[in-house]
Amino acid sequence: MSRGLLKMTPFDDTSGLPGRPPPPTDPWAQVGLALTLYAIDPAGLRGLWLRARAGPVRDRVLAALALLTPRKLHPFVSDEALFGGMDLSATLATGEMQRHAGLLEQPGILALSMAERCPSGLAVRLGQALDQRAELSLVALDEAAEEGEGLPPALADRLGLFLELDGFAMGETSEITLPQGLIETARARLDRIHKGEAQMRLARVARDLGIESLRAPMLALACARAHAAWRGADAIEEGDLELAVALTLAHRATQFPESAPPPEEAPPETPPDAQDPEQDHDQSPLDLPEEMLIDAARSALPPGLLAQLQAARVARGAQSQSGAGAKRKSLRRGRPMPARAGKPGAGARVDVIATLRQAAPWQKVRRRMMPERADGRLLLMPADIRIKRYQDQTDRVLIFVVDASGSSALARLGEAKGAVELMLAEAYSSRDHVALVTFRGTQADLVLPPSRSLVQTKRRLAGLPGGGATPLASALQMALAAAEQARGHGMTPTLALLTDGRGNIALDGSANRVQAADEAAQLARAIAGRGIPSLVIDTSLRPKPALAELAAKMHATLIALPRADARTLSATLGAALKG
Repeated sequence: MSRGLLKMTPFDDTSGLPGRPPPPTDPWAQVGLALTLYAIDPAGLRGLWLRARAGPVRDRVLAALALLTPRKLHPFVSDEALFGGMDLSATLATGEMQRHAGLLEQPGILALSMAERCPSGLAVRLGQALDQRAELSLVALDEAAEEGEGLPPALADRLGLFLELDGFAMGETSEITLPQGLIETARARLDRIHKGEAQMRLARVARDLGIESLRAPMLALACARAHAAWRGADAIEEGDLELAVALTLAHRATQFPESAPPPEEAPPETPPDAQDPEQDHDQSPLDLPEEMLIDAARSALPPGLLAQLQAARVARGAQSQSGAGAKRKSLRRGRPMPARAGKPGAGARVDVIATLRQAAPWQKVRRRMMPERADGRLLLMPADIRIKRYQDQTDRVLIFVVDASGSSALARLGEAKGAVELMLAEAYSSRDHVALVTFRGTQADLVLPPSRSLVQTKRRLAGLPGGGATPLASALQMALAAAEQARGHGMTPTLALLTDGRGNIALDGSANRVQAADEAAQLARAIAGRGIPSLVIDTSLRPKPALAELAAKMHATLIALPRADARTLSATLGAALKG
């Protein structure tokens, strides 16, 4: 078998069934086999989750799928396009309501581009359509590039097959050709496949892998049936189960149970005449060790992929997928939303198409009621007017509050600067604004107002001197003022405080440790009361309980810098930004 191509053996004249090659061991050929199984039973498998960035490797897979003529769908498609609605031109021409069909009303395969950006509302609508319409199937093109991104759970739970392409180099791939004639033959065999004990075994494997979804073993069974039909068999066998586990269950796993150690001594074999005849009668060819299927799931995943998928599950469960700034309604800019009745003026603009859609079905009635105006003109009423609406997302600003006092010591200040640079890279990749507040001596200073300049922020940070007292209360006051000012400019602020928590300077500049602690606690509660997401990084050599109490008053996430590596800082910052 050529690498990257699925070459089929000719028909076997003695059996009357098409001969099939053994399952391919070449990873790219396995991709082709997965596409073949999907072409055999798209309704049973419900869909394909294709995780790959745009490029020539993904293009080769999409070229093979073009045989199935999928209809394109984007993440921000309107409900009217999904469920159908009024045909405006036909309605205006006839004066009677004319309707066009929606994408979900037509059988076949939908291809959802940029599926990692799919809003939860659309994911739920598509999931319900997949449940209710057996003739529908979905190919989700997931271009997730960062940990925490991925397909919404409402879709991930319903799509049977999963393919990861980012590990393939172009030189390791070749064109995939799906043999339509053999696929049609396999489709005709689907109803003849005996499932036997396969469904129960797949359910047990799903349980051992920590999969809670009841759909998963059913989708795995559909995959095993499709592969059995592809082989020209009448029953599901071991190889069908192993392939089904690899393609449909492995990426859903939340755990991999440890393999049981082999026994030291094998038990003596039971003489043939001593076997229980009833037990022999009930024995199934699928009565195989389930550890083999667990191993199939484990070996199907590239290194690190399971951790990425689990990180995406946690991120989606903890916060919104978007991770962008706060959403707000707007009359001027942003993502279009459904129009609403209203009056133009004061910034509101008329949605001409929506207004025509509202007025069109009533033209015949209005012409009868107002014959003096029935001269072919469109009759509009004030209630027909529809106003454009948009959903705008505010810019985010990450306000770094860095302790440069003597208590942090020069070595700890260097680590703090390194941590800030790590987080700056995370913020810069998200195109966020950053601001820098430093505190030492008797007061805090806004060293850098909100800016998108990564170079300028690093320059200000590198020139930051150390030493002096710790005006923590002043730092919190400055940070709160900067956050409120950012909100006033339409931004969504997040605070990142790096300190050892040893505040000893009050707001009036006096060296009063007790007063400084009380003022810092009051400002921390004020920050929490304003609902400002916060992150507190403890830069002390030994974590301080007082700083943990301060973080609790701020409702902030607390991590200790000595135990936080680059990945921890980046992941924690990402969660704080998206919170």
